[in-house]
Amino acid sequence: MKRIRELMIKEFLQIRRDRRMLPLILVAPILQTILLGYAATVDVKNIPMVVCNLDRSSMSRELVQRFTNTGYFTIVEYIDNPNDIDAYLDRSEASLAMVIPVDFSRNLSSGGQAQLQLLADGADANTANISLNYSSQIVSGFAQEILVAELLRTGSVRIPRVKSEMRVWFNPDLRSANYMVPGVIALILFIITAAFSSAAIVKEREIGTLEQILVTPIKRHEFIIGKLLPYVIIGFLDVILVMVVGTTWFEVPLHGSILLLLGLCALFLMTTLGLGLFVSTVSHTQQQALMTMQFFVMFPFLFLSGFTFPIENMPPIIQALTYVIPLRYFLEIVRGLFLKGVGIETLWPQALALLIFGMAILSLSIARFQKRLG
Repeated sequence: MKRIRELMIKEFLQIRRDRRMLPLILVAPILQTILLGYAATVDVKNIPMVVCNLDRSSMSRELVQRFTNTGYFTIVEYIDNPNDIDAYLDRSEASLAMVIPVDFSRNLSSGGQAQLQLLADGADANTANISLNYSSQIVSGFAQEILVAELLRTGSVRIPRVKSEMRVWFNPDLRSANYMVPGVIALILFIITAAFSSAAIVKEREIGTLEQILVTPIKRHEFIIGKLLPYVIIGFLDVILVMVVGTTWFEVPLHGSILLLLGLCALFLMTTLGLGLFVSTVSHTQQQALMTMQFFVMFPFLFLSGFTFPIENMPPIIQALTYVIPLRYFLEIVRGLFLKGVGIETLWPQALALLIFGMAILSLSIARFQKRLG
């Protein structure tokens, strides 16, 4: 333990001497949490919209008001000629355009078919789909209310009405930050520990101190433990920093156990440190280690874990590949603890998967590293 402790002290001294490392370790996680908490959102609000209301009736104005009252749409311009719409869509000044024809209110009041034209900018397919769905719901609800009011006024028919009451569990306000910030904890823990540990070990080989260390009485397993443990401590420190920022700045609730979260972080660290150790065995320079980690580890983990894209929307063969991505299981754990407050009785399958992946990856990496040293 004394040799391991001295090696850990040496690693922390190297980190302190490198002026680039401390900002990356302490400041970068906080900035990433704040930036991703605000920028990485799937909420679509204030969609810019132009309106061409040729009907100019109270009924058509009420429909336009329905759009603005939802908070999803912001009317940037009222125009008189439908031919002017193209210019707004071409310049991306509007994502949606609505044309209300002259006979809109008359047809709607008489029970006829009232036409309405909606034009969406398909360059952003996600925003276009969401804006058209929102519009469809608003128009359908408006038409049904007009029809019901007319039928009740004439008294010719009594229409039964069904009242639905909707509730959203775990994230009642549907805030993207509540979903993204816990994911940032997993992402930062993965990047910091995997990338930095691989670069730290390669650095010893690059500057020629690895051979000097190995001729000392220190054993190889002690060298591995002494090099990796500092990044375990750094990883936990970053988790606590991001957790504090998420719960105080973004007011993301943490319903689960903090101790359970830290314990399962330790399981995930077995995987990240194992990957960092493995990359160090196939790299000769720090730059090569970081490039290998970025293109062959980080990108697949980021895209296939469910952090960026929903796994349910992926093709079946890609969904099958996600089961070999440890970050997928850790994301489920972190979001389950933050939003749902579940315990180990619910998260044990994910914890077991992390334990299996961690032991396998770390064992194979240690064996390869020792073989290469030999």
